[in-house]
Amino acid sequence: MRTLYLRTGSRARVESGCAVLHVTPLLRELIVEAVRAGQLRMRNSYECALRELLVAQLQKASPVPTFVTLPRDGRALAVAQAILRDPAEAKSMAVLCSEAGVSVRTIERVFRKDVGTNFESWRRQVRLTKAVELLVSGYTVKEVAYKVGYCQSSAFVDMFRRTFGTTPKAWISALETTGHM
Repeated sequence: MRTLYLRTGSRARVESGCAVLHVTPLLRELIVEAVRAGQLRMRNSYECALRELLVAQLQKASPVPTFVTLPRDGRALAVAQAILRDPAEAKSMAVLCSEAGVSVRTIERVFRKDVGTNFESWRRQVRLTKAVELLVSGYTVKEVAYKVGYCQSSAFVDMFRRTFGTTPKAWISALETTGHM
């Protein structure tokens, strides 16, 4: 593990807060070189270029989902737990809400308030989180797609690419290459 500290007053604008990022081979090497160099001084052209490229790669890096936020409301939690039990479940939101004895509008409102997103985005996050777990465990892309509710692996690959900026196969290969598996 490596830690980078960026000055707040610099031109480097990276989101503050804590996140797990997917580290590409290029980003990994930039981090290793920055740690080796120590303080990246603005007067040194090499170190300045290294810093600029490092920041650009950090800004481009896709987050890796590590958890799913659960709603506090009991009715919404019942709907959420149904999805967590089986992320591949194809039941519509209306059916899930009916089974929990709550309206779709109420669930949408509660998810926005408690979780900060709509229900379908939350369900995608659950599926992505489970997909990452399965990919790291060695399942094939096709198996993972099926286990998280996609009938066609191409639809899963498309969703994964939109989220992570790369295909599941390339993402797993990059993890293997960097030794993070």
